[in-house]
Amino acid sequence: MKSGLTWFALFGAVGVTGCAAWRCGGMRPVARDSDARPPVIGAWFWSKEELEPQGYQTFLDEAAARSPYTLLTTACRQAEVVEPRVHAQLAEAVRYAASRGLAVAWEVDVRLARQHFRELYPDELQEELVLRPVTFTAGAPAEVSIVGRDTTDHMNGSLPAYTCLDTRLVRAYAYARGPGGIEPGSVRDVSGQVAVLAAEPRLLKVRVPAQPEGEVCVIASHTVLTPDVFAPHLLAYQRAIIRQYADIPLAGIMKDEWGFPPDHTGNPAQDRYWYSRAMADAYAAASGGRDLVRDALLMMLGERGRERERAAAVNRYRALCRDRNAEIEDDFYRAGKEHFGPDAWIVTHATWTPYPGAQEFRKNGLSWWHATRDVGQSDESTPYACRTSLAKRWGYPLWYNQYYAKEPEPYIGELWAGALGGGRLNVHPLYPRADLPRAERNGRLMRSGLMAGMTRLRMLDEVSGAPLACPVAVVFGHACAMNWTHPAYNDVGLGIASALSAKGFPVDLIPSSLAACGALTLDADGSVRLGAQRYRAVVLHQPEYGGDAERAFFRRAAQGGSALFRVGDWLCDGQARPYADGGLPLAPERVFKDGAACVEPVLRALAAAGVQPVTPWTARAQRWGHTGGALAAPPVEGFTVLTDGTYVRVAGARQAEGDPIQERFTWQGHQLEVDAVGVVAVRFASDGSLAAFAAGGFKHLRMDGLDVTVPERVDIAFKRGEDGRVRGVWQGVPASLPDGLRAFTRQWTRLPLPANEGVLQRTAE
Repeated sequence: MKSGLTWFALFGAVGVTGCAAWRCGGMRPVARDSDARPPVIGAWFWSKEELEPQGYQTFLDEAAARSPYTLLTTACRQAEVVEPRVHAQLAEAVRYAASRGLAVAWEVDVRLARQHFRELYPDELQEELVLRPVTFTAGAPAEVSIVGRDTTDHMNGSLPAYTCLDTRLVRAYAYARGPGGIEPGSVRDVSGQVAVLAAEPRLLKVRVPAQPEGEVCVIASHTVLTPDVFAPHLLAYQRAIIRQYADIPLAGIMKDEWGFPPDHTGNPAQDRYWYSRAMADAYAAASGGRDLVRDALLMMLGERGRERERAAAVNRYRALCRDRNAEIEDDFYRAGKEHFGPDAWIVTHATWTPYPGAQEFRKNGLSWWHATRDVGQSDESTPYACRTSLAKRWGYPLWYNQYYAKEPEPYIGELWAGALGGGRLNVHPLYPRADLPRAERNGRLMRSGLMAGMTRLRMLDEVSGAPLACPVAVVFGHACAMNWTHPAYNDVGLGIASALSAKGFPVDLIPSSLAACGALTLDADGSVRLGAQRYRAVVLHQPEYGGDAERAFFRRAAQGGSALFRVGDWLCDGQARPYADGGLPLAPERVFKDGAACVEPVLRALAAAGVQPVTPWTARAQRWGHTGGALAAPPVEGFTVLTDGTYVRVAGARQAEGDPIQERFTWQGHQLEVDAVGVVAVRFASDGSLAAFAAGGFKHLRMDGLDVTVPERVDIAFKRGEDGRVRGVWQGVPASLPDGLRAFTRQWTRLPLPANEGVLQRTAE
């Protein structure tokens, strides 16, 4: 291993940057080339073999030959990313990938250089406060042992765990506690009376003399082998890593599941708090000088008569964590664009556990909608209502979900359901499959029918320039959902979103913080809008603790074109101070105590507005790490609509490459008769002319006097450009463009098929 000084020479001077200047409203994605095709994404995780001479060729050769991938989200977790040998190997791999028609986005995360960061900045590592209340028996002293632990997550690979490096005493408070929490005025600092019996990296053992108040809380700190999220040098160090790779023609860079160290429990006892000197300073600055350690005691146990103060402290702590994590993500995004250009892809997902709940609150403050990206990205079983809103948040027509399973078959269902839900896959290798060689975890997927389905959906990509139409937004109170002192803690309103989607009305789930930062807007008639989506109905779910900016926005929205409903009270602001005139007065028939009661009124409002349902979603998605009923998710067969009026028909229930679609239907007053396989999409212009059409396994189309049949099935897509000219693409088995397709346009481009696309021949008959 190279020394820290040698590594430091790669970086040059790294300056100190703080977080005070960051503001949520500054997060706007950089404009991209609107004519560029959406990427087809596969995930490539390097093993030690990829670090061997030409070790990258095996995967790249198979991906180029057998998959439709165009972009590889790529990570090496076998060596620190700052090592020169990693840089040199990547440079070779990227050049070779380009020769095979593949682009690479590379993971340059500071968590992949934790040892190096520690060498440079040993005093800027992450800490965690641990609070341990202790009582006394018969006036005898009490002994307390606080044990640290090493944790791991997907970022470790062959790298060290998040090792507990040090455990130290921070403070001890004596107090009297009753049924309502700590008794007023009873808290005393007794740190000087605590005797340290043992102080080891993972163990602190202390003796506490009995106190007249009856209880003492010992507060210790674990120092962990990872950069402090609030470290003064973190942003500059992050940029230095990115700059190290600026000489390689990467298609983009990758940050995956960023946040504090892993904790899958969600901290139900509320006895652990992220901490560092820098974070304590930031907390004091945000609170008018309050002490984070003292407020940790208040947040955990509560104090009688200080209930509002406690709620405000929780709001402040959660917002501080969210905003700092979002600042780091946003600076990563900006640095990537500066070094690799405006069209660089910034991947992958900010989601850690794929559910907007307690684990994410602790990991990143549920920063999903504030972690700047070009494209909405998620993973695993992330609820679809989150995926669709992330697409609109970042202004790209598609969302991408990184998905894995043990066998190829579940990927196929996820692919077709995702297409009906407005998204695409980022294909993760088979997992968990420790029994398979690494190459086979990718190879089995690339030799499966999944590639046929992904290839066919390229036709839909050619014509779908808008996101899924979701006529309803469920806007959850971001502060309230994360505040464990409130009865609505850990409830973001997914039950409402699921119930409406099951009736054929897809829903966007949105945090109320997007109203405060300006991402949620009002259009000309006062309707609520997120990007391309105008909402016919909005359910404001548990908005308590929404600040003045949120309150002002929704008061304006209540007078506009979106039917506005509220679940739960809105009595206080973010500091838990009561609003003199109420947070958001609404008519009684639009205010509900629980979410289930508002579903039918919302459905009636949609019917009154003339909103037509699409294929109902089915309750089959589990809530990751949470109890509750299954959530609605798109089926693998049905139809839906995009915000630009594109009708999309998907059929993927039986075959990986899609099922026959032989039917007649009416859309926007036009009668169509189609014979195709897997997918059909059609859009009409405002004058009624055909603006775009796509079909997998196309055989026949009859509409508006047009009657086209081809002798062999092919995948086709065409659309009318801004210049009025119609251009098309096609792919399939025939050696040349089938007769009949020139009835649509004379300008066709053929797309190559991956080697295993022989499966499409079955639908050519």
